[in-house]
Order: sequence, then structure tokens, then C-alpha cells
Amino acid sequence: MAEQITPRAKSYSDWYVDIVLRAQLADYSPVKGSMVIRPRGYALWERMQSALDGMFKETGHTNAYFPLLIPENFLHKEAEHVEGFAPELAVVTHGGGQKLDEPLVIRPTSETIIWSMYKKWIQSYRDLPLLINQWANVVRWEKRTRLFLRTTEFLWQEGHTAHETEEEAREETLRMLDVYRTFAEEHMAMPVLTGVKSESEKFAGAIDTYAIEALMQDRRALQAGTSHFLGQNFAKAFDVQFQNRNSGLDYVWATSWGVSTRLVGALIMAHSDDKGLVIPPRLAPTELVLIPIFRNKNKGDVLTAARSLASELRKSFRLEVDDDESNSPGWKFAEWEMRGVPIRVELGPRDLENNQVTLVRRDTGEKEAVPIPAVAERARKLLEEIQQNLYDRALAFREENTHRPESWEEMRALYDNGGAAPEDSDAEDTDSEDNGSGDQGSPAGKGGFAIAPWDGDPATEAKIKEETRATIRVLPFGNEEDTRGRTCIFSGKPARYMAVFAKAY
Repeated sequence: MAEQITPRAKSYSDWYVDIVLRAQLADYSPVKGSMVIRPRGYALWERMQSALDGMFKETGHTNAYFPLLIPENFLHKEAEHVEGFAPELAVVTHGGGQKLDEPLVIRPTSETIIWSMYKKWIQSYRDLPLLINQWANVVRWEKRTRLFLRTTEFLWQEGHTAHETEEEAREETLRMLDVYRTFAEEHMAMPVLTGVKSESEKFAGAIDTYAIEALMQDRRALQAGTSHFLGQNFAKAFDVQFQNRNSGLDYVWATSWGVSTRLVGALIMAHSDDKGLVIPPRLAPTELVLIPIFRNKNKGDVLTAARSLASELRKSFRLEVDDDESNSPGWKFAEWEMRGVPIRVELGPRDLENNQVTLVRRDTGEKEAVPIPAVAERARKLLEEIQQNLYDRALAFREENTHRPESWEEMRALYDNGGAAPEDSDAEDTDSEDNGSGDQGSPAGKGGFAIAPWDGDPATEAKIKEETRATIRVLPFGNEEDTRGRTCIFSGKPARYMAVFAKAY
């Protein structure tokens, strides 16, 4: 029930966990740091997976599956890769009651084992491009976790492609970044910024990492997807060469890209409210819930009309009917609001007398009476309006919380004590630093995105992070003009980039 949710104004962190648990999206597992994805949460992930899988296939990719266990020595073949993942590895040393000759790593990501196979499959330029995606689980031994956002084991997709030329690989990297942007904005109703990561924030083993970044209601950023240009690093590590068009040998060019069940957490934090979950219609496992309202004297008539209406609506919508007599209508209203269903359809004795139903929007709570013959048409339009409204609302929030500080003092003040730290707590604990206040859980400082000139020096980036705990989320595309004649917000040296800073999950 909605009264069980901690208000955002009191604790944004507790509010988030309450929604995950009360809406029955996930639960804590017996393994510390891991979660059980419950049927409602998995149904939401399946909707995401289905939409993305279709987009991948439209861009020429096919699905495959690679082993969960990876020989430990594979990770050592690419120096940056092993260094980046070493602290998070889970290693299997025994199997079948005996010590293994070589330890096996439970995949934290699959570049190494996939490239060991690509060596066998790629012989000529005629074998390229190789465009493969994998839906899988991975394990990264996180010390501090939070449901959906950061767990020891999580579900994801990882695309791994091989190309004949650098140009083709770079085009693929940006193509898939745009797929993620489109999915986030058109399906999740979540506006995102795109750009390249700074050197310190890029994927271990990549030449360039690109990302989509969204702003959550507590004014922290969330990296929602990444696409990596790997150059020839993994091809050289695994000696993946091909005969080129001139009968010579070249190393292939590579990309990888992925999103995970973190998107479920992003959706919750981008749209939900103090009543519970809010789901954009395109991803809602249930678009409409029909609730018959009756007493004993009119029960038969109302239920008969409800079943007839449900039979028609199921032809066009993902529909549930809640005719459970053990709960009151008010309880049901609150419960389905908690679950985030976009439209509630109420049918009571008065509605029946007037040959109408009452439609209630989850995003605004607005109600309207609609003639029963017109329900399907009106519901369809309402779902489109809700989808657009959620996007517009999230975009307006981002714009209101995007700042262009003109001095270091102004920049530092944005994150003074607030937008508080993304130091994710152990899953069972409350994040003691999540001290939001205000309607959206706003921190003491304004938080949000700060677009500011940066000199490109990693030392400057590190000092900014040390003093504000804000990191560079992306270096937006096409911002070279903005840096002309400008100096770094921190060092005062000539600016090389306009960078987007924020505290982040």
C-alpha cells in the first residue's frame, strides 16, 4: 500500500527501496549483494528486452550465447582490461570436488572469451562485419550494492562486433549509442545526454567510451548505457587477424556495448512518486487495470459488464481485471497506483447506468467519464498522452536542473553537501548519505548537471572530484565552439572541452 512508502522528502534512498519492495519488483536474496527479480520486475525487464532486441535486429545484429566461466589467463591478455576488473572478479578454484588446474573467472563481461572465439571464426574480410549480441548474466563482486542499480549479479545484454576498418567500427559504436538514446527517450520516456567519457571514466580496454546519461529526481546522474570503440586492442591480445582485400593481414577493429537491469532502477527514479511506481505505457507489462465496483445487490450486473468489456479490451491492450472481493475498491486503487499501471478503468453501478466507465491516469491522477463503446479509442490516446507527458516532465526537470556556473565558487556551491554522494550502501542497509529534502528529494546544494569548461587535464578532473564529488559524466558532441576563449572552471587554464559534471550513481 502507498502509505508504506517513505516520502522522497524524508529519504530518497528509502523511498527508492520501498518502491522496489512494495511494488514487488525485486527482493533481497540470501547471497549478500544479490537480488531476486520478482515476476513484476522481470515482466518489466522483458518489455525492455523485447524492445531493445528488436532494435538490435533491425540494425543487423544476431544473438548468440557464450560460457559463463572464463579461463583466468584470458583476462590477463589485455592489460587495461584485467586491471580494471581485477577487484570485482569472482574466481572458481574447485570443481567436481577437485582443485582446478587453472582458476576460472565468472564473467564480469565477455570480451575475452568472445574474442578467443572470433579468432576461430574470422579468417577473411568476407567474414566481416561480425555483429553479435548476447543476453546474459554477469557477476561483479561489488562491496556496496543497491537493488537494480548495483548488484553482485545482474542481467544485461552485451554486443560485440568485429569490423574490417576503423571507420566502420567507429560508425557502429555511435550507431549503437543512438539506439540506446532512442530506446531511453522513446520507450522509457527518459531524456538523456550523449557524449564521450573522459579518460578516467572510460571502459577498461577501450579507446573511447560513449554513454547516455540521465538525471534522476534527486538530481544525481545515472549512466544508463555505454558503447565502446575498442580499436584493435582485443584483436591484438587474441591475435585475431584477417586477410584483407589486398591479400595482406590486418587486425580486426572492434566494438562492445551494453545496458543492464540498471535500466529498471533508472525508470523508477526518473518517473515514480510518493504513491509508488510510475511506468511509461510502452514498457508497462499491464497498460490497463479494470476494477469492477459493486455491492451484493448489483454484483452480477457489474461483473457481467466488466467481463464483456475486458474481453473487448484484451484485443488491443495488456489488461488485468481485479475482481477480488476480499479487498475494498479504495485498497485496490492504492495498490494499482503502487504498481504503476498507466490507466485505471473503474466500472461501478452508476457507471453502468450511464453506459460509461471512469478512466484514471496514473501520471496525473486525472479522471474522466468515457462511454463504454469509446473506451478503447480513448484509452489508446490516453496512453500516448501519458507517454509524452512523462517524457516532457522529465525533460523539464532536467532543464531546470542544468546549470552553467561562471566561477569555481558557483560550481562548488552546486554540490555543497548535497546531491549527496553516490556511495551505494550494502543492499540491506540504508544509505546514510542519502539525505534528500524537498518534493523531489533535493539536496542542500542544487545538484543536477553542471556544464563547465575543463582544461582536459586528468589532474584537474581529479581535484574537482575531490572537492565536489562530482565527476565528468560526458563530454558532449560538437562543443568545440563553446570553448573558444574560455578558461577551465577550476584551473583557469585554456579550456579544451565543455564537460557535463554531476554527482552520480
